[in-house]
Amino acid sequence: MSDKKNFKTSIGGQALMEGILMRGVDRQAIVCRKEDGSLVTNVDELKLVKDKYPILGIPFIRGIVTFIDSMAKGMQALTWSAEQLPEDQQEEPTKFDLWLEKKLGNEKAEKAIIAIAMVLGLALAVGLFVLLPAFLFELLPDSINLVLRCILEGIIRIVIFLAYLWLCTRMKEIKRVFAYHGAEHKTIFCYEKGLPLTVENARVQSRLHPRCGTSFLVVVMIISIFVVSFMTWVLASIPAIAALEGIAAGLVRVLAKLILLPIIVGITYEINRWVGRHDCTFSRIVSWPGKQMQHITTFEPDDSMLEVAIEALKLVIPEKEGADEW
Repeated sequence: MSDKKNFKTSIGGQALMEGILMRGVDRQAIVCRKEDGSLVTNVDELKLVKDKYPILGIPFIRGIVTFIDSMAKGMQALTWSAEQLPEDQQEEPTKFDLWLEKKLGNEKAEKAIIAIAMVLGLALAVGLFVLLPAFLFELLPDSINLVLRCILEGIIRIVIFLAYLWLCTRMKEIKRVFAYHGAEHKTIFCYEKGLPLTVENARVQSRLHPRCGTSFLVVVMIISIFVVSFMTWVLASIPAIAALEGIAAGLVRVLAKLILLPIIVGITYEINRWVGRHDCTFSRIVSWPGKQMQHITTFEPDDSMLEVAIEALKLVIPEKEGADEW
């Protein structure tokens, strides 16, 4: 790497059940710690859809594609990490799981279950962070300025998100996942500073990283306030839509918000990409809310977690120095 002081890697990670996923430029690695203390790894070559369809790699579109791809691979990694847990900690397969396995076979059933889990996860996210705030938006008095109502809806969405994360931290298993999240950030910081990848060097690094999925979600919510406010103003200026009342008006607004979601994700991806490459006053302002949110989504890891993160990172560092530079 040409300048180790300013080096920013494109390598990113995800905390799992007793493990970590690290994703590099050409491969991803999952490392989990077994009950006996040993480490088990799973390394796969990355096949990016944009390599097959270059149009999916252009700005804004690439953010949507990357988001979906990351969700799919993250869900697969979570499933694999859960399978490494002791049998008494693994969930028993449901009747539906067994039925799918019987009809499709092990491999196809696993892919189907992951796809269903993704759909359900998206449905939960849309329900909590889009539909519920939209419902509460409709309860706000009409006397409040329309743009102000949109801002209030955005604030409600952020409050719901914070409450959801706080409730997650009450669960022992999630606390450990969030500690692995902290280990992932510390290890990447250690690598970006050009320090030897040791537990001692990683331990003293910050657990708050500007290029984090949490930061991405926070920026999505902030950007959505502006985009939805503009969309609401546009809809209000269309006579046929402005004339709608009650349930019909609410449904139109909710449908418009759902349609705008991919656009918001695409815009946010490009903003986060720019922030990740620059270190200036503006980039620090943009990354600040997400870093503060990481006080909830990351915990201080123990040394055994750092060992897992270091091993996962080592497995995806490219052979050509600097090939992963952001």
